[in-house]
Amino acid sequence: MQCRFCKNNIEKVFIDLINAPASNSYLTLEQLNEPEKYYPLKIYVCENCFLVQVDEYKKSDDIFDSNYAYFSSVSSSWLAHAKNYVEMIIAKLKLNSNSQVIEIASNDGYLLQYFKEKNIPNLGIEPTKSTADAAIAKGIIVRIEFFGKELAKELISTNKSADLILGNNVVAHVPDINDFVGGLALALKDTGTITLEFPHLCQLIENNQFDTIYHEHFSYFSFTTLRAIFAKHNLDMYDVEELLTHGGSLRIYAKHCANKSIAISQNVDLMLKKEDRIGVNNQFYYEDFIEKVMKVKLNLLNFLVDAKYSNKKVAAYGAAAKGNTLLNYCGIKSDLIEFVVDLAASKQNKFMPGSHLPIIKEDEIRIFKPDYILILPWNIKEEIEKQLNYVKEWGCKFVVAIPELEVF
Repeated sequence: MQCRFCKNNIEKVFIDLINAPASNSYLTLEQLNEPEKYYPLKIYVCENCFLVQVDEYKKSDDIFDSNYAYFSSVSSSWLAHAKNYVEMIIAKLKLNSNSQVIEIASNDGYLLQYFKEKNIPNLGIEPTKSTADAAIAKGIIVRIEFFGKELAKELISTNKSADLILGNNVVAHVPDINDFVGGLALALKDTGTITLEFPHLCQLIENNQFDTIYHEHFSYFSFTTLRAIFAKHNLDMYDVEELLTHGGSLRIYAKHCANKSIAISQNVDLMLKKEDRIGVNNQFYYEDFIEKVMKVKLNLLNFLVDAKYSNKKVAAYGAAAKGNTLLNYCGIKSDLIEFVVDLAASKQNKFMPGSHLPIIKEDEIRIFKPDYILILPWNIKEEIEKQLNYVKEWGCKFVVAIPELEVF
């Protein structure tokens, strides 16, 4: 196998989660009687550039198909995050009605709707028709295709080069990282800015967040490695922020290297030094992760088995992709968890891939009255706890498995 970025031959395994179905391949009732495709989920680390990346992977056009079920607007906290970003970046870059904003992986228009409210020209790029249609229904212009150099050239030819290119939780989904970043460089105006948000690799390692590993995520980034990728394409990271979203993310700001009008923030050097101290540039940092992951698995299974012996009823909340990684790696099925509740209509009345747990509406919680609710999207556990606060009426408790088992 060759590294996606530097083409170095790589053999060092970071973690092997064995085989799993694609995490967003939710099943219909009819499909439960059909064979289900499983794909290897083995993750490597390049000992040259330290890019963490998946080995064998499902083709991106199969994963991001027309029935893609993840709609960003389902989470109220994520909508608030998007709105705050729009207000911040408009002021920071002095964007106006003469500016051009492009969002890559614009999903259902969860973010661009706020630029639209401010009358700032914007364009969404989204390969999944189901989510793109939802954005179009909001009056947002969307190109339903993947982003790379070819699309960037087309955008330039139609005077759509951007003052701001943004992408939230998209860079990990890119099979060809050089084509993607090269496309960013092409589509960005000489004085433009790129912002990307992505889960921080250091948070994944230090907080046992192995459930963020699934087939949609081809790569996992430290700031140091992504900065090197950008530099190869003549892009300079000029600022970086640490965010609480998705269990700990980074937001990077980048510009053309030739653009000297923007100063490099001291945050860049501070982050590089911080990651160096942590050990991201040392192969030993990536060892023994599987042992921490195994502890999470055993603790969760022990809890569920004990609950079963005690005749306690357990349900789960949030049919998230990360939840599917957790359930399938732990081998959890309906003998230990009754069902999964999710607000997204696109997932309701379907079944989780692999575990085949039914996905139902929230109303069923009051009827079933579980003793425990396992929160699968632990990154928004506070939002979910507040939403389901009524379950405490019958003494129900919440459970999260990551970074360690917690019952509250």
